[in-house]
Amino acid sequence: MTKLLAGVAVGALLAAGGYYAYGNSQDGAVTADETVMTETAPVAAGSVEDAASFLAETEAEIADFGEFAAHTAWVYANFITEDTEYLVSRMSAEATELSVQQAGATARFADTELPLDMRRKMTMLTAGITLPTPAGGDYAQRLAELTTRMSSAYSTGTIDIDDTPVTLDTLEVMMGTERDPEFLAMMWNDWRAAINPAQMSQDYAAMVEIANAGARELGFSDLAEMWLSNYDMPADEMEAEVERLWGQVEPLYEQLHCYVRDGLNETYGEDVQATTGPIRADLLGNMWAQGWAPINDIVGIESGEGGGYDLTQLLEANDYTPLQMVETGERFYTSLGLDPLPETFWERSLITRPRDRDVVCHASAWNLDNEEDIRIKMCTHVNAEDFRTVHHELGHNFYQRAYRGQDMLFRNGAHDGFHEAIGDFVALSVTPDYLVQIGLLDQDEVPDESADLGLMMDLALDKIAFLPFAVMMDQWRWRVFRGEITPDQYNTAWWELREQYQGLMPPVDRPADAFDPGAKYHIANNVPYLRYFLSYILQFQFQQAACDMAGWEGPLNRCTVYGNEEVGQRFNEMMEMGASQPWPDALEAFTGTREMDGSAIIAYFQPLMTHLEEQNTGSSCGWE
Repeated sequence: MTKLLAGVAVGALLAAGGYYAYGNSQDGAVTADETVMTETAPVAAGSVEDAASFLAETEAEIADFGEFAAHTAWVYANFITEDTEYLVSRMSAEATELSVQQAGATARFADTELPLDMRRKMTMLTAGITLPTPAGGDYAQRLAELTTRMSSAYSTGTIDIDDTPVTLDTLEVMMGTERDPEFLAMMWNDWRAAINPAQMSQDYAAMVEIANAGARELGFSDLAEMWLSNYDMPADEMEAEVERLWGQVEPLYEQLHCYVRDGLNETYGEDVQATTGPIRADLLGNMWAQGWAPINDIVGIESGEGGGYDLTQLLEANDYTPLQMVETGERFYTSLGLDPLPETFWERSLITRPRDRDVVCHASAWNLDNEEDIRIKMCTHVNAEDFRTVHHELGHNFYQRAYRGQDMLFRNGAHDGFHEAIGDFVALSVTPDYLVQIGLLDQDEVPDESADLGLMMDLALDKIAFLPFAVMMDQWRWRVFRGEITPDQYNTAWWELREQYQGLMPPVDRPADAFDPGAKYHIANNVPYLRYFLSYILQFQFQQAACDMAGWEGPLNRCTVYGNEEVGQRFNEMMEMGASQPWPDALEAFTGTREMDGSAIIAYFQPLMTHLEEQNTGSSCGWE
């Protein structure tokens, strides 16, 4: 997601036993009907001493290859050419082979009584691979070819507007500012055609077959079970946990959906947006309808007597540059007592889109050596969305730096949702008081509490609207991996889930060969998405705990912990743990509780929930 972080860098993922393969080739597509055959030979059991030696060698190997892999991926992401595609495809194949080899070697120790930390590392090596392949053969290279082609198709796609090629990052801005429904539908539809959907769908099906075979060879029933086994609990329990958490916040989303649909109907009329049923996806201000903040001019709540403010206008009025936005984000973290970013961060990061080449513009944070070479990569615009994204991305970097003292396999988040939640928790502190402290807002311009409903609505359009999208993304993939959704059903099932969870519909009929899932970065690049849903649950838990720690007594949405070193110390203690302990231990270290809980979201937005329920009286809420 563009306004959220893309994820941790390749080197850090390798350190956790996983790897995000960026790669693909231009020729020789693999077809999904090719049979993948695997055999697993019996292995002799190993001792605890053997396991210790194996893990030490493996972590050294991961550190060495991870740095090479991260640099290769960085070059590809910043210089997309046939040559860099070749390099990243070859590196991706080698990384997959290495990860599969290491995971397979853990079988020697499956029945060995190991200390908990060693058993934890073994589990990371087996369950932590994003896309495994069967051992032997050319499966790793074939998988790399598929994934590179999908990644490049996404990153280089453009559409023509007035005979001018327009890139996705520009389209994203236009989707939030244009209000002509025909033009919106055109951009929406043309982007989904720009990714070469027929080829990507074929590649995706072939990739699933290979990765499922790899997962089975590692002892999992399929890739879905493997992905869900990364959360310190059985896969079926984790899937049930996701539904429990979604059930906690679903009532708030339903009220938001109802209110927004009525507002769109009033603006566009019944022929464009009906007062009942699903919402037309292209009207919501975002290419994927995952966040609706850009349409706050249509459905936002007016501020009270204290007035409101427009953060984008404040940034522009103060002549902010993209670099200044990143510097401001860094100052938030240092105000908590954390060390400044290294000089190499400023020398090596990509902060704006280059004019002379194709790059992967999706915002991301990187750690290239699992030590100090941390960077971000963004095509940054001076606006409110990217201001918050900067705070979010830097959260990855400060987390990466905090756990660098852990063993290599523990240099990662407590679970992947933690890595996403860290920066978003900080971004929740981008409040009026924070803006006053950094000189963007005058004290006499701070809205009084009568404006809080408007501010909360702005945030809900961003964060509450996102929750069901985050759930359905991996629901679709889990069902694909399990064979419950076959390739000929990819797009139909995608829209069935979008309607079920989000109450959305496409603006135009979708052709049989469409592959709308691939128009989303995380599908085309095979980045698991559950982390984002979990991060939204966690960030509000972090916010509630931090504000209690700081002694905050006002509304939760007004709390900022900027400058609070006591919070920063507890925060850093949690981050320093990395993945060395089960995630409930890390959660407890900062929040005092061992369970993820959506109730903090409800508490944060309760005034808005009450207001929406009142406004929706008489409306036909729901979409079935």
